[in-house]
Amino acid sequence: MYLDRYNRWLAQPLEDADLTRELQSIKGDDEAIRDRFAIDLSFGTAGMRGVIGAGTNRMNIYTVRRATQGMANTLLNRHDGVPSVAIAYDSRIKSGLFAREAAAVLAANGIRVHLYPALEPVPVLSFAVRYLETAAGVMITASHNPAKYNGYKVYGPDGCQMNTASAGAVLAEIEQLDIFDGIATMSFDDAVEQELVQFIDNEVLQAYYEAVEAQAIRPGLLAKSPLKVVYSPLNGAGNVPVRRVLRDCGLADITVVPEQEKPDGNFPTAPYPNPEIREALTLGIALAEETRADLMLATDPDADRVGTAVRDKTGAYRLLSGNEMGVLLLDYICKGRKEAGTLPENPITIKSFVSTPMADAVAKKQGVQVINVPTGFKFIGEQILGLENRHQAGRFIFGFEESYGYLAGTHVRDKDAVVASMLICEMAAWYHGQGLSLYEAMEALYAEYGRYLNEVESFEFDGLAGMEKMEALMAGLRKTPPAALGSLAVEAVADYQAGTRTTTATGAAEKLDMPATNVLEYTLAGGSTVIVRPSGTEPKIKVYYAVRAATLPQAQETRTMLGEAIKPLLA
Repeated sequence: MYLDRYNRWLAQPLEDADLTRELQSIKGDDEAIRDRFAIDLSFGTAGMRGVIGAGTNRMNIYTVRRATQGMANTLLNRHDGVPSVAIAYDSRIKSGLFAREAAAVLAANGIRVHLYPALEPVPVLSFAVRYLETAAGVMITASHNPAKYNGYKVYGPDGCQMNTASAGAVLAEIEQLDIFDGIATMSFDDAVEQELVQFIDNEVLQAYYEAVEAQAIRPGLLAKSPLKVVYSPLNGAGNVPVRRVLRDCGLADITVVPEQEKPDGNFPTAPYPNPEIREALTLGIALAEETRADLMLATDPDADRVGTAVRDKTGAYRLLSGNEMGVLLLDYICKGRKEAGTLPENPITIKSFVSTPMADAVAKKQGVQVINVPTGFKFIGEQILGLENRHQAGRFIFGFEESYGYLAGTHVRDKDAVVASMLICEMAAWYHGQGLSLYEAMEALYAEYGRYLNEVESFEFDGLAGMEKMEALMAGLRKTPPAALGSLAVEAVADYQAGTRTTTATGAAEKLDMPATNVLEYTLAGGSTVIVRPSGTEPKIKVYYAVRAATLPQAQETRTMLGEAIKPLLA
């Protein structure tokens, strides 16, 4: 079947010359053809994401058009009037092209489009959906994936990533469509001329900036602080909004990494533009060392995640993990809002259940309720929507995921590196005034709450064969769960897909009150946990280690032992 698909594409007068050249280059290479044509690029709650190129299992104008037609059919089936859609795109290769193609398909279906005229981050798109009251939103991005990837994220009318039911409805429509025939489209220029596509004006951006700046815990603090900051947008969409907000808040001393300032989807100085990894921050840290900055910030290409490097006691720069920053921000927001008298009654923080249990301890001490949700910020957004529907949105004070995603405020329903960058700088300025760096502030929290060690390890499985291997490994773990990991017995196994937690000693199973998700969690003797989860957006299985011990060396020893025990299970 995949050879038939390949030959059909090869015979088409394709509108993108890059695709024709690629198809010609793989003639006779069965594995390369199979990888591109054996399956369709998957579409789910995170939309779709894949390598840019030719084929049904690639990101190209034809897979974008087909997905958009499926979304258009769904919207038209659900709305009596004329629905509208907001679209944004980041700096990735062909992002602007894919955004225009999506807009043209929607316009050809009679759906009005609000398109940002220049690249913008994820949170700005989420904001526009609610501000403009559109029926949906589309963000062209592959987040922090390498340069060869791009993606298509879909948002519901609440500004949150599409839920399971809606994604299923769109997928059902997509599966009925031929990739070349039956897709309505028109010239993008004609769509603009007919005002079916309208460019989003500065009013929306200004409203977003005001909503972000309203989340300041101690307004005016940055204007009085001598804080020195180095910032890198990693050649992505964060440069303008992050610097605008920090400037508005009065931060005077901010230096941008020059090699990573301009948008560039090739990411020449950070092949893996992920602020979670030190390699992506190498240039920024070098500049921070040169300028003696207090901290270095980096946002990923679509500016929904932010990573931070701070000076430790030796003067060297070390990265704070997503868990550490989440705990620092939660503690800072709670204490600051108590001090200002703005902490609501019965406050709520929401986090993914793979994020550190240290946050639960901090929240308990501050009198804040914790809601744990599956991985994926859409689940945090759904909880905020639920609060809003009950007229309790003001109870939400903070949400985060260990993967460097944070949100304060209800102005958007996704991770927001712009508001996070503002709060991180404000928090750093406040601690600077107390004579502490963020590193020392984190060490003080460890001294207060105990040493928590949370780390993530990724096992990569590239290509179609890799996806099949991932499925087989997860099935094997479900069929034959380990009795122990290293020297620690497995006391309970939680299968979030089946919705059960089983006690190993008795075999007794209890129901889990959480949406079904493809995750396995092992609770070990002594209280440590290991969570195994296939990524929803990348070809990898992630393993989350959560260890609490009296000292860091003890925690590290346990973590190393658990890592060695996991490796053969995911070989």
